[in-house]
Amino acid sequence: MRVHRHTLTLATGQPIEILDLTERVRVWVRECGVRDGLLTVTSPHTTARITVNEREARLQEDMVRFLERLAPRDEPYGHNADPVDDRLNAHAHLLGLFMNATESIPVADGDLVLGQWQSLFFVELDGPRAHREVLLQLLGAE
Repeated sequence: MRVHRHTLTLATGQPIEILDLTERVRVWVRECGVRDGLLTVTSPHTTARITVNEREARLQEDMVRFLERLAPRDEPYGHNADPVDDRLNAHAHLLGLFMNATESIPVADGDLVLGQWQSLFFVELDGPRAHREVLLQLLGAE
């Protein structure tokens, strides 16, 4: 068994944004040479998450609108009264309660095991941000 680690860096341009990571991650997994194993994908940010869902433009627009309605940015949240980093981002922390910071994806025959309609996404909840990271850890046999 071998362990491979990698960090993807991203920039986001919207307050809430869904970025497809599937191909970037798939290429990295192939470069690692692992035939069978388990990939862990983690967002180390409290206001950005990782999820698996369908990649379809209108659905992604629906997802953003849903999240905006679920926790509106302009509500009088207590966290925003005295923000620790000068960002009024209580809504982003609240949205994070309903999403995963980490996803695990099987790897078989050197590729991600995802369903026909599944893609891997980074979900920005407090953008725009010039620097975000996604941590990858792959454990498997070559």
